Formats: sequence, C-alpha cells, structure tokens
Amino acid sequence: MINIQSLTFEYANHLPLFQNFNWTVSRGETWSILGPSGCGKTTLLYLLAGLKFPTVGEVSINGEQITRPRPRTGLILQDYGLLPWATVRENIALGIKVRMFYGADGKHTPDNFIPSDSAERWMQRLGLSEAADQFPGQLSGGQRQRAAIARTLALEPDLLLMDEPFSSLDAITRKDLQNLTLLLCAEHNITLVIVTHSLEEAAVLGKKILLLAPAPNSTARIFNNPNAAQSGFRNAPEFHEMCECLWAEMQKEASVPA
Repeated sequence: MINIQSLTFEYANHLPLFQNFNWTVSRGETWSILGPSGCGKTTLLYLLAGLKFPTVGEVSINGEQITRPRPRTGLILQDYGLLPWATVRENIALGIKVRMFYGADGKHTPDNFIPSDSAERWMQRLGLSEAADQFPGQLSGGQRQRAAIARTLALEPDLLLMDEPFSSLDAITRKDLQNLTLLLCAEHNITLVIVTHSLEEAAVLGKKILLLAPAPNSTARIFNNPNAAQSGFRNAPEFHEMCECLWAEMQKEASVPA
C-alpha cells in the first residue's frame, strides 16, 4: 500500500531528516512510529498525507505517486481540527460535503448519498448521538476526538494517519479510544499509521513499530509486534518485553555521540 523509495527530505538550513530512506507498508497493517523529538515522525506523516514532498525520492500509495493530498487518506491531529462554530453533526458531515462540492473522488460518493445520513451513522457508532447538536467547546476531550474520528471515517478512508491523537486525554479515555481505533480499523480493513512519543502506546497499537533515530534516518528499523490488539495484551509478558526492547534501543541511540 505504502511504498517509500530513496526518500531524502530536509528543511531549509537543516540537516536532512531522511536520507535515502526506504519503507513499505501493506494494506490493513497497523503501524506505530516512535522516536526522539525532532527525528521526523510528524514530517513522515505529512509526507504520506501529501502535505509535504520529498527533496529526493518518491512516496507512493497504491502505486500512485503522492503529489497532493489523497482523498482516501484520513489525517487526525492532536488538536482534533474541529470547527468551533459547527455542531458535532455539522463537523462530521463537513468532509463529505466538501468532497461532493469539489467532485473529488466521486466514485466513492454515490449520486443519492446524503452527508447527514453518514454523519448520523458514525455518530451512533462512536456514541455521539446525544451530543449531535452540541459545539466542540461543550464536549470533553474524548468526545472531541471521537468526533474527529467519526468525521474522518465518514469519508471511507483506506489509510488512517494519526499524529499523537490521544496524548492529551486521561488514561481511561485514552485506553478506550485506542481500543476503539483498532476495532474500527480491523472492521473496515483500514491501514493505520500512528505517531506517538509513548513506548506503551506504540506497543499497544502497532503490530509493527517503526523506530526512528536522531536525524538523518537512512534505515527503517522495524520491530514486529504480532500480539498487539489482542485481548489482555497490555498485561501480557510480550507487551512488557516489547516496551523494554524499545526503551533499550532508544537509550542506545541517545548514548551515541552526534
């Protein structure tokens, strides 16, 4: 699904974040991206989203080189991205209305499709029906993130990109939304790529984990974590072993002189 070939990316007057970097992701996989601050985690997500572009090399999804934002790629950010003057129902329906107005990806939007119908369906699925006519400022953090997820899934994405989406939530809400995200991605065969700074969250969400090093990154260090998303995994020895492994690798990188 995702194929990054010989990627080099750098900001002006900075060393490259990525240099001749290669990475592949198959359809339906769940990936966590982990690494120290400034290593390029969010930049890599923006490259996949078509919001930034390689200095050298190519980013392609489903065989198509990314030269602009892709209609079936969903992006969810930490700050939710909800319009404060629109209700939950209006926020969830917004993306579909924009797509229909501009005609983008029309083959995924039947002529008789009504945005409000999809909004209602996803509000029910994510437990937001009672908050449908409320504004984002009236919601809890967990409800706002649920609304952001509903708005994105209403667009029927095949790739979901998430940038630190749960970091500002309390522990119970964070766990509930982590589990819900994995469930929804499995139900709809959505490829998930999530950026996080948390070792534990990376191990919970990613059946594969991409560990980035301080820039420049030229090698994709991948850790297989096949038991992620299984019931009880958070309390299993494999979970703690994975966290310890990731911690040791990050400590090793931190001790290497620049």
